[in-house]
Amino acid sequence: MDPFEVRMQFLGLLRRLDASQQSIKKIVGYAVKYFPSCGEDLWDCMLEECQKGSLNNRINILHLLDSLCEASLVIKPLPGVSHSSSSSSYATYVSRDLQKILDGVVPDGRQGLPNLMSTKQILESWRTKRIVDPQKVEDAITVLEERRAAAVASATRASSPDSAVGALTRDDIKRRMEEDRERHKRLRERRWVQPIGNALPAVLPPLASFLPLTDSVEGPGGAEDANAGLGVLDIEFDNDWEATSDWNEDDDEAVEEENELCFVDASDHGASDEQAMDLS
Repeated sequence: MDPFEVRMQFLGLLRRLDASQQSIKKIVGYAVKYFPSCGEDLWDCMLEECQKGSLNNRINILHLLDSLCEASLVIKPLPGVSHSSSSSSYATYVSRDLQKILDGVVPDGRQGLPNLMSTKQILESWRTKRIVDPQKVEDAITVLEERRAAAVASATRASSPDSAVGALTRDDIKRRMEEDRERHKRLRERRWVQPIGNALPAVLPPLASFLPLTDSVEGPGGAEDANAGLGVLDIEFDNDWEATSDWNEDDDEAVEEENELCFVDASDHGASDEQAMDLS
């Protein structure tokens, strides 16, 4: 199939995209299949639809990109594909053009508000799974918050004559509610799934304690690529480290309670039947 035909078929699939898992999987499979030969063209198609499609279609494309990023991280390079082309993926394109994606999915003004919360959830997922650099995600969320504040401030002012241009019909609102329910359900299902890249060995040791503390993977230029060597356990540790609070009085009380349960003092309990925990 020539590149022009691949592009036209892909555009047709994008315009029929909805929030169902079946529709997303079909496009993900198509995009992954033709990535080695037409990856840039297919990516341009998705960026174009993010700019000119309806708001509902744009948020569907963002969820499509979420699935596409995870799929591209686990596939292995095909035989005969050059190292330079195999080192890139759709996740690389998302990180490169993140601002363009946000400008299309969440445009300035009140018209972008319906997509704002779902977009933030996707960004948080990408930051948690390290699909996109956490600092880039933080900057993107800051931009979204600024847009939200500007839209709320404009809503407090007198309504302009063109304020009803982007109004949705009753049927559009019902459809959006149903698709939002489907999208949020899928996000909850995948919230705890960590990406497993092809840099990991095929067979992991049975115990996590046997895994190396750091994995160094060299990129195409010979230098170490920190993101490429980041394992699943590293990601989970970083997420737990960021979410754990500092040591406080509650922790001291919890330790004292555990010590009392573990080491029973006979002088305090007298003839009590309580015995110290067997630590052997």
